[in-house]
Amino acid sequence: MSLIPSIFGQRTNAFSDPFQVWDPFQGFPFNTLSTSGGSNVSNEISQLANTRIDWKETPEAHVFKADLPGLKKEEVKVEVEEGRVLQISGERTREQEEKNDKWHRVERGSGKFLRRFRLPENAKMDQVKAAMDNGVLTVTIPKEEVKKPEVKAIQISG
Repeated sequence: MSLIPSIFGQRTNAFSDPFQVWDPFQGFPFNTLSTSGGSNVSNEISQLANTRIDWKETPEAHVFKADLPGLKKEEVKVEVEEGRVLQISGERTREQEEKNDKWHRVERGSGKFLRRFRLPENAKMDQVKAAMDNGVLTVTIPKEEVKKPEVKAIQISG
C-alpha cells in the first residue's frame, strides 16, 4: 500500500526507493517562458530534463530503462561514480532556425538531462553494461550473490 497516492499513473512511494538521489526540481514546470512580445520561448530546462527512467531488480541484476527518442548513443553518457552512484546524462540540441522559417508549434523538448541513482551494495559496479536500441537506453548492473551466513549448531551440554 502506497503512502502517497498515484498521480497521473506514476508509481512512487516516498519510502520505497531509498537509493534514488533526490531531485528537488523533478517535475517542476519549466516548459515555456513568456516574453514581453507575447511569444513563447522554449526554456533550456525542458520535458527532456524530466526524463523518466524505470528501475527494476531481477534476481540477477538491476535494470534501468530510459526512453530517449531521437537521441543517438553518442549523445548519451552512462557513468558510475564513487559511492555506487549511476549517472545517466545527455543533451538534445534544438533545431537550427532559418531566417525564413515560421514556427507554428514547438512541443518537442530540447536541452540537457541528468539523472543519478544510488545503487545498493550488491551491485557489481565494475560490470555495468549499457545498450541503446530504437531510442531506449538499457543499463544492466549485475548483482553479487548474497551469501547466507553460515549457521553452526552448538551442542548443549547438561
